[in-house]
Amino acid sequence: MAIVLHTPEVDGLGAAVKALREWQSDDAPTQLHPGDVGWFWRFGAAATAAALRTWSRDGRVLAVGLLDGPALLRLTVAPDARLDEELAWRLVQDLKGGVLPAGKVFVEVPPGVLVRELLFQDGWHDDEPWTPLRLDLATPVRDPGVRIEVVGPGQAHLWSLVLRASFDRSTFTDERWQAMATGSPFADARCLVAFDEQGDAVAVATVWSAGTGKPGVLEPVGVHRDQRGRGYGRGITLAAAAALRDLGSSSAVVCTPSANVGAVATYASAGFERLPERLDLSRGLWGPTAS
Repeated sequence: MAIVLHTPEVDGLGAAVKALREWQSDDAPTQLHPGDVGWFWRFGAAATAAALRTWSRDGRVLAVGLLDGPALLRLTVAPDARLDEELAWRLVQDLKGGVLPAGKVFVEVPPGVLVRELLFQDGWHDDEPWTPLRLDLATPVRDPGVRIEVVGPGQAHLWSLVLRASFDRSTFTDERWQAMATGSPFADARCLVAFDEQGDAVAVATVWSAGTGKPGVLEPVGVHRDQRGRGYGRGITLAAAAALRDLGSSSAVVCTPSANVGAVATYASAGFERLPERLDLSRGLWGPTAS
């Protein structure tokens, strides 16, 4: 059977999320996670469906890509299809054929997947380095040292406020929290907020489980810009890891640009182990109009 590229409808999002859940493993490299789709869901179900691409053979999903912005495709492949030549060549051709626009574009793909090697052969090159970090959750997580609450709809405004104060260009709103909470991945997610001794909210995080015995992810994690350097980043990270353990996750994973040395140091201070750096791939000219 031929491989079919598909952009799912809203009612077809479940198949892509289900595949991503099944592919998560502590033995696999850090890869696109159902929580990444859940976090994108803040833009609404229709936008999430429009941003997803799936590649299937005989009705089975073999690869999932998320257009996390107009020029970045975050791509992962089923464990038993990582070296599938037909799939790899089809992915290369579809990236040429319009999945990504013309101009400089980027692809995130795990190491050990054949399509990565073929993209190098086709003129792609290494780009921004990222540092994945992992915490094993076989044993209890140490106390975060700050008061933590799980956020529901009634506190969405507080969570949103702290997130906006954590990232200079954040456009997050209460409405986006509500949209995110309607997504199917949110059933296995928790939004957390940390408070200082005066009762002010100082840090936030969302954790996403992929199911019992599978790695969960932290996305996003933020500390209010006026509260940095006081240990709240470590505190919210520990609380996030503990929440994932309560959800049955085998490990907690986070990935941050290597250039963000403060974030890397914060996660390391919470006991997360640094894994080998990951490199995005990029190409300067790409798409239907590229020569």
